[in-house]
Amino acid sequence: MRVYSRKDIDKTVIEEIAKGAVFIYPTDTIYGIGCDATNDKAVKRVRKLKKRTANPFSVIAPSIDWIKENCTLTNNAKAWLLKLPGPYTLIINLKKTNAICPQTNMGLKNLGIRIPDHWISDLAAKVGKPIVTTSVNIEGKPFATRLEQLEKFDADFIIYEGEKTGIPSTIVDTVSGKIIKR
Repeated sequence: MRVYSRKDIDKTVIEEIAKGAVFIYPTDTIYGIGCDATNDKAVKRVRKLKKRTANPFSVIAPSIDWIKENCTLTNNAKAWLLKLPGPYTLIINLKKTNAICPQTNMGLKNLGIRIPDHWISDLAAKVGKPIVTTSVNIEGKPFATRLEQLEKFDADFIIYEGEKTGIPSTIVDTVSGKIIKR
């Protein structure tokens, strides 16, 4: 498996993601595993790797404008958008269900959306599509933090920046107003 650093990210990596690559990447909290959230085949592959058959995935949005275009924003959601980028996953109702493939959010009317306070958000912007973001682990097991743990997942490549010691993002349901700490 190829291991890249931030400085290795170029047009080729972006094209691989656009063609359906599944990859592991750092965020402002922990490592994520993901793919283009509009690519049904790639999202199914992430589900298989995580052994996650039912629960929805969140995405890293390519921009705030993408969120505004594809989601219905309540006043609560608008207030939370002002906190992005940051360590939050905002649950927001989708306005355009075709903005992602149904495998991403399991056909629900809402979607978990992140914009991490991390350079990985720039990669999502360059790809121009939402990127599935979920912790690198088998469903219900501890998440991977070091390269030797990450390499056990059959991803196409890893973008590595050293061991991560953070915790997953705080989930904010902007529809119900509930905040779910992890």
